[in-house]
Amino acid sequence: MALKEIRKAAVLGAGVMGATIAAHLANVGIPVYLLDIVPRELTPDEEKKGLTLESPEVRNRLSEMGKQALLKNKQKPLYRDSNIDLITPGNFEDDMVRLKDVDWVIEVIVENMDIKKKVFKQVEENWNPGTIVSSNTSGLSINEMVVDNSAEFRRYFLGTHFFNPPRWMKLLEIIPCKDTSDEVLNFMHRFCERVLGKGVVFAKDTPNFIANRIGTYAMAYTMNLMEKEKMTIEEVDTITGPPMGHPKSASFRTLDMVGLDTFCHVARTVYEKSEDPAEKEVFDLPGFLQKMIDNKMLGDKTKQGFYKKIKGEGGSEILALDYEKMEYRPKEKIRFDILGKTRHEELKVGFKMLVEADQKAGKFAWELTKNFLVYSASLIPEIADDIYNVDRAMRWGFNWKLGPFESWDVIGLRESVERMKEEGLKIPANVEEMISKGFESFYKEDEKGNRSYYDFASKDYKPVPVSTEIISLPSLKKQNKLIKGNDDGSLIDMGDGVCCLEQHSPQQALSPMFWDFVHEAVEEAETNYVGMVVGNHANNFCVGANVALMLMGAQSGEWDMLEKANISLQSGLMKLKYSRIPVVAAPFQMTLGGGMELISHCDRVQAAADTFLGQVEMGMGLIPGAGGNKELLIRMTEGLRDDTKVDRLPYVQKAFEAIAMATVSSSAQHAQELGFLRKTDNITVNQDYLLHDAKQTVLAMVMEGYKPPKPKMIRVLGEYGIATFKVGVQNMLWGGYITEYEQKIAEAIAYVLCGGNIKPDSLVTEQYLLDIEREKFKSLLGEEKTQERITHFLTTGKPLRN
Repeated sequence: MALKEIRKAAVLGAGVMGATIAAHLANVGIPVYLLDIVPRELTPDEEKKGLTLESPEVRNRLSEMGKQALLKNKQKPLYRDSNIDLITPGNFEDDMVRLKDVDWVIEVIVENMDIKKKVFKQVEENWNPGTIVSSNTSGLSINEMVVDNSAEFRRYFLGTHFFNPPRWMKLLEIIPCKDTSDEVLNFMHRFCERVLGKGVVFAKDTPNFIANRIGTYAMAYTMNLMEKEKMTIEEVDTITGPPMGHPKSASFRTLDMVGLDTFCHVARTVYEKSEDPAEKEVFDLPGFLQKMIDNKMLGDKTKQGFYKKIKGEGGSEILALDYEKMEYRPKEKIRFDILGKTRHEELKVGFKMLVEADQKAGKFAWELTKNFLVYSASLIPEIADDIYNVDRAMRWGFNWKLGPFESWDVIGLRESVERMKEEGLKIPANVEEMISKGFESFYKEDEKGNRSYYDFASKDYKPVPVSTEIISLPSLKKQNKLIKGNDDGSLIDMGDGVCCLEQHSPQQALSPMFWDFVHEAVEEAETNYVGMVVGNHANNFCVGANVALMLMGAQSGEWDMLEKANISLQSGLMKLKYSRIPVVAAPFQMTLGGGMELISHCDRVQAAADTFLGQVEMGMGLIPGAGGNKELLIRMTEGLRDDTKVDRLPYVQKAFEAIAMATVSSSAQHAQELGFLRKTDNITVNQDYLLHDAKQTVLAMVMEGYKPPKPKMIRVLGEYGIATFKVGVQNMLWGGYITEYEQKIAEAIAYVLCGGNIKPDSLVTEQYLLDIEREKFKSLLGEEKTQERITHFLTTGKPLRN
């Protein structure tokens, strides 16, 4: 058996989940067949067209609908719209023969065991030995659904449970059946992790596997406890969100997004399969849930659930459900004293403070926490062999900051267990034994940053499995690989002659201290290293400049200081651009304003697939001030013949529109489509591997005999271009699309992109463009309306259009 690559796939089931899985396969360049059942009736539109039940358009209707819905899906399952062309619709009656052409078949049909068994028999009839087949079931038995298939078929069969939405959720649970070969498991692990960008955990064939088993327990316990304590849904959501390391959607907003019917189905699976009376009691859901389902209060899909958004005279209003009266009322703003104290603390400190607090919020958090911790421990080795798979599943599948066992370490294993015992809670035997042997935590970390976990089977610590292709900057620092640094930046030795310039300023906003450090870092790298990566491990690569500092400087009249800082910023980026060694940027998530300017001055970009790139300074009443105008102009016009006969206006207009409209890419692929990234820039789907891939790009450039770029003159439109853009901007104002002040900002953008009031088709230097950019930037920063925009954003987090 030789498994090499997956070149083509088939998805069976074109509902939301099936279609979005197909979309993600298309995102990574894999052509995919999307099949569904054949309709039994014509729609009125089909009858008007004179179609019959035998018409291909009718027979493929459901799969075509699933495909087209991807373009309307607000969650943007496609990296770029053109990826949809890799999806071919079909149906189960005419196109099952196509399965002979694919390397992977994924079943995503209704959660009904009998139907699944029937489909897998049909799949095997059209199956080439060696083709991998999997089910995306969220909790049905993997072994049972292929009990009627051949032993050879079962060797290539497994569960691959994607979490919804597949593009955005990192978790993928792999569930082997009894006969799945090790080679298939190893291949799929690597493929799903590296090609699809997933965080893979191995689960056992038990109801709801890992994440849904624990997640639904925590949610069910939350609702039962809420009802018992007579708390409101707003009170519970205030506690169970960020204070406990969970998303802002907390409990009930999350349920609204998931769908109450979906949650109840998953919970019912455990209830029906469980033989533990205590577990069944928790999964015996409160009566108000059934009332909500009966009243179609299912969440976002029915536009009402635990919360409901309505439009009133003063705008939109959020209502919350009173589950006792089954009536909606205005959502209340909840405050708890303990949360006022923990909000300013680091999560691990704040979470411990919360569960130890002797007040309403603390008592609720403790009661919930202690029960789901004990429940999680009691499920090993039933659902998984080790704790790290459980913790990863909860972090990657539910976006928790801490998994159950990581949470237990935070609150103190021994002391929390003693408290649980005092309160009459039965502690799982595996935890009792662990403590009796003197082990004080589930995880430990050595002086080099290597992490180990407690293994219940061997009764000792084992290294947490981590790919050698994942580079951890904190671990490198613990290994004394820090070359130099300050509060906002570090230069770290990555090995093989490559160093990493890391930004770690507050909120990932660029500061004068970081820019000063860039000059030092480049000089050090050029002297002692063969290349440099620019990257970090923050939540976002870089959100732009520190506008609060700029605002304070402008309001206090520190113009010389601001000018000096801007020059340092521009010259630092030019130093990166013309460095004697290759420099590769590794952006991810939000890479805005100054963040985009930073990566635009690097030789290459190794971007995470989910990189949201854009020059968004317009929202602050500014223009890019660190060479962003210049670099976007270069990108949009490079490749054009350098003579006066070429009409450059359409290309410059693309740069103008991108900056003036503050366009942000929805992915790295989209950024390439927009011209923000070059076609020669690379994309990493799994962000965990981003720094490794960037380092490999640097080494490849070194091997190719890297030569630094040489400065070139830039041909600009001059007065002709400025006049043309002014006409267009004036029309936008007359049409009511922009304000008078936005007209002023747009004209400043046009001025810089066109090279100022000079003769058309003039050749200018990069430094000339930087100088006029800096002049316009400083002028706008001094404007009252720009300062109003910045102040409004800093106080509300929202842009102001004035």
